[in-house]
Amino acid sequence: MLRRLKVSNFAVVERVELELGPGFTAFTGETGAGKSLLLEALAFLLGARGSAAWLRTGAERLEVEGTFDAADLPADLRERWGVSGATFAARRELDRSGRTRAAIAGRPAPVAALAALGEAFADFHGQHENQALTRPAVQLDLLDRYAGLDAERAAAAEAFARWSALTARLSASRMSEEERRRRADLLRFQLEEIDAAKPRPGEDEELEERLPRLKNAERLRALADAAYGLLYAEEDAALSLLTKAERALADLARIDPAAGRLRDELESARLSVESVAREAGEYRADASADPAALDALLSRQEALSRLKKRHGATLAAVLEARVRLAEELDGLENSDARLEETKRALDEAGKALAGLCDALHDARAKAAKRLDAAVLKELKVLGLPHARFAASVEMEEGNWSRTGADAVEFLLAANPGEPPRPVRSVASGGELSRVMLALKTAFAKADRTPLLVFDEVDSGVGGEVARAVGEKLAALSRGRQVLCVTHLPQVACRAGAHVHAVKEVASGRARVRLERLEGDRRLETIALMLGGRAATAASRKHAQELLENTPA
Repeated sequence: MLRRLKVSNFAVVERVELELGPGFTAFTGETGAGKSLLLEALAFLLGARGSAAWLRTGAERLEVEGTFDAADLPADLRERWGVSGATFAARRELDRSGRTRAAIAGRPAPVAALAALGEAFADFHGQHENQALTRPAVQLDLLDRYAGLDAERAAAAEAFARWSALTARLSASRMSEEERRRRADLLRFQLEEIDAAKPRPGEDEELEERLPRLKNAERLRALADAAYGLLYAEEDAALSLLTKAERALADLARIDPAAGRLRDELESARLSVESVAREAGEYRADASADPAALDALLSRQEALSRLKKRHGATLAAVLEARVRLAEELDGLENSDARLEETKRALDEAGKALAGLCDALHDARAKAAKRLDAAVLKELKVLGLPHARFAASVEMEEGNWSRTGADAVEFLLAANPGEPPRPVRSVASGGELSRVMLALKTAFAKADRTPLLVFDEVDSGVGGEVARAVGEKLAALSRGRQVLCVTHLPQVACRAGAHVHAVKEVASGRARVRLERLEGDRRLETIALMLGGRAATAASRKHAQELLENTPA
């Protein structure tokens, strides 16, 4: 869950800080008031591409910081970033030159790490975005989770890995002697290159963290030295003054024992300052410039970069490639003796893989029918009564992969007479948003994402459909956090928390102010949303009915 969001110098947002709780939070405000900017800022924090055009006029950089529940972070990421408390903070900055800097739990982090954080935490749904649910690969994963096929998927992946290794071995054994020799030489060279480098998963990210400290060693040493002097080394340093003050308070306490508390508190503060001073001194000693170490680090980074260019985007992929290369080389070196054995093993592996793929296809086809019915039911309530939805599952025999032999595509015909088309090509933003909401409702049990973010998911709807959208968002928020920008009172009244954005002018500059609405203030805002330019007695009565009829 997102506990707190701080945004500074982000377009018209000069500085806002928002405390958030579980459940459904609605954001309202006039068009252009800046409510959607908060969601854009959150997406930027979680790895989305940034733009220098967002920078507030006159500011040197924009900054977004979020505080998240550590329990929602996967165990490997908690260990990677040293997260041990109940919450942790992520921060990202963008300066006027377009350079971005980021940190997770106080440690410098690459943008890729923020993107991984975003994948673990949040799912964004805007009117014009290519959302995660529109990608066929994600649709396949969701259908499998909907059907509960984790174990079957794992078995197919393992069988595919064995079949692939045997296929490579057989191909190697059928080469001519000259081809085999050339291929074996290349494989040995690649293996020796990887083995000589001895890469570790995540090592490249560690280098990215260490490089700024080495490049700025002299500056860091100077700052640490200045802090050490102010705290400890100079004649009028803080510790010297604290010691004198502590003695004075000790004398005071001997005369008036009630002043003993002041002496004790000051002693505790002095001890803390001493600890900081010692650490600053140690940092000063360790921060000396080391050109040789910097050169070694840059060389290491270049070596790892070469490996990733040849074998995969990550060092984990490089190590996986090493396993494949070693297996292929083994097959080349022992091809004659093992040819018949490999043929028999490959035949058995192919049959086993084909059986697993067939079983996966049957299970997916059955689950797709259940999903079709569930989504259609939601779409009718959400104002698409004539829509046709289908999860297409097509199998190409022999076209095996780690996930089986199926291609999954979500298809939609929003209006009568239209042919079903892939969801990603649906033209209407409002229709696409409602399809996403219907899918999210159907996937509620399968989807583990703790934070769902909707930007004007209710665009183009009203009346009973608007009420249904509000109900669906409230239902989705049970057990997770939902943030939604809305213009509809029927949706806003369903939220457990209501935040209103106001654009105001101060000193000739526009800025955004956020107001958490409760009681009469919320009633008045809902009435304005119902009544247009001014709230009326009728709109206030209607607003009161909406709020009173909203389940707690």
